[in-house]
Amino acid sequence: MGVKKYFKNEFQVSKFNLEHDITPDFYLGCWQRNRSCVPLLCLRAILCAGNVAMVIASWVVLAGWLSSHAFWWIYLTHWGIFVNALTSILAFAISLKVYLVGPIDSAFGLPWYIKLYWFLFNASVPLAFMITIFYWAFIGGTFDIPGLDDTLDIFVHGINSVMMFLLLITARHPTRLLHFYHTVAFGIFYLIFSLIYYFAGGLDPNGNHSIYPMLDWSKPGPTVVVVVGVAIGLITLHGLVLLISLCRNHFSQRFRKEDRSFSVSG
Repeated sequence: MGVKKYFKNEFQVSKFNLEHDITPDFYLGCWQRNRSCVPLLCLRAILCAGNVAMVIASWVVLAGWLSSHAFWWIYLTHWGIFVNALTSILAFAISLKVYLVGPIDSAFGLPWYIKLYWFLFNASVPLAFMITIFYWAFIGGTFDIPGLDDTLDIFVHGINSVMMFLLLITARHPTRLLHFYHTVAFGIFYLIFSLIYYFAGGLDPNGNHSIYPMLDWSKPGPTVVVVVGVAIGLITLHGLVLLISLCRNHFSQRFRKEDRSFSVSG
């Protein structure tokens, strides 16, 4: 009955929107025992610093080896870590604003910057998982990117997912079933970019006309199959993120309830 009620509640037109009645859910950690923004602020500061440092390191180490810094922007991995950094910056900024100014007023709905954070969160977490899985399953060790050493490889294709997983399991705001289109929209945007780049005569640093071997628009049949597979994968990973968030909510709510019971009985 609980599952039926959940799906009935989620499959509503209003759930496509970025609206949520409890604004503190965007700056309070799900595991904390008080209503202070400081615990999540500290964690978000670390994740923000880590994601920004990853982008800078990738730019400095990898782009320095490329014939043009513009090549840095053609890879989905770099789009992924860049949007991870944007997400963590906004998360940190929201927590910092609450710490410095006070609770956020949402009498007329969520502020635009919280909606932007929520959208980027929905897009970046499944995308980070997709980049890690797709890279190590199909690309790792077979695709030569100049200047990509083992340490940087692990960070941009592995630690990226760890960072976003930590952001996911400590958040309190909901993950909506119908928000799957956020990460799919990001994937479509990259797809359009790759098409334009190919037909404009763009090359990779090795002189190939395809950015990735499996995203070769000179072979549209196999490429379309890959694109459809990636789209299905992103939707599936959104479902995984949803499942993780539901488990997170279940156990964290029990944890907070048990803690309140302990405090009362004590």
